[in-house]
Amino acid sequence: MTDVLHDHPQDGVRTPNRTPAAPRPRRRRGLPRPPRRPRGGLRTPNYPAGFGSLIWLGIVGVPLYVLVAATFQTRDGYIDDGPLALPDHPTLANYRRVLESDFLSYLLNTALVTAVCAAIVITLSVTVGYTVVRARGRASRRIFQIFLLGLAIPAQAVVIPVYLVITKLHLYDTLLAVILPTAAFSLPVSVLVLVGTMRDIDEELYESMALDGASPTRVLLQLVVPLSRSGISTVGVMSALNAWNGFLFPLLLTQSKSNRLLTLGLYDYVGEFRVDTPALLTAVVLSIVPIFLVYLFARRQLINGLMGVGGK
Repeated sequence: MTDVLHDHPQDGVRTPNRTPAAPRPRRRRGLPRPPRRPRGGLRTPNYPAGFGSLIWLGIVGVPLYVLVAATFQTRDGYIDDGPLALPDHPTLANYRRVLESDFLSYLLNTALVTAVCAAIVITLSVTVGYTVVRARGRASRRIFQIFLLGLAIPAQAVVIPVYLVITKLHLYDTLLAVILPTAAFSLPVSVLVLVGTMRDIDEELYESMALDGASPTRVLLQLVVPLSRSGISTVGVMSALNAWNGFLFPLLLTQSKSNRLLTLGLYDYVGEFRVDTPALLTAVVLSIVPIFLVYLFARRQLINGLMGVGGK
């Protein structure tokens, strides 16, 4: 019950008038009661999930620990103590040896190949994706189907034709011989990602740009590219990872030491009768750092693009 004061003009005295409150809704019979919230905002701990997380942390953390700890050990200490032992006398000799070798030359070649591959893939996939989305004709659908067909062709199945084409073009043992096939095999999935991203752009935005008299090139540069940042970042990171970790094409299409990439440069620490494991793992750690930094700055766009929300 609530009290409301009313004025009586006869005596000028306010008297409370009680009005009925709103009735409380009754719960129907047979319906379950809503779950009660725990007091204090605390949730019931999920012990199986926590135990599974600890197991997964061990699976991921132990190899990383072995990888990093080995870089501070000597070769004899690594063999005597084992990979799981802490370094008794940490040393930076492995890093010094790797940096004084040809590692920086391999790193420069790999960075050049990665940057050029990413630029080619982004440029071609953006233009092809825009054509497939806007040119709704039979030819554009055929082009899109041809690119999708590339997803079913592994690189291992066409190494001999690729080798013959590269030799006929007199590109063997050059960085361009690695760049061209690597970019070609990255295009199908890149076109697929960007077509899905560009289709999420509202059709009214295209129509408004057309009413303003914008050319297709202006629509592409001022509308499609800004609204497809997540998809473009996804394509760039994926193509960069593919080029950075590539092994097959550098192995088959290069020969000289001056054109060697990081994936082949690791063999410098593998001898005929012994393997310098700490130096090898040091080179692996140093080769991970650049591409990890790229992923660190583009991880949000990469996740959004893979989830199909790049255009929103």
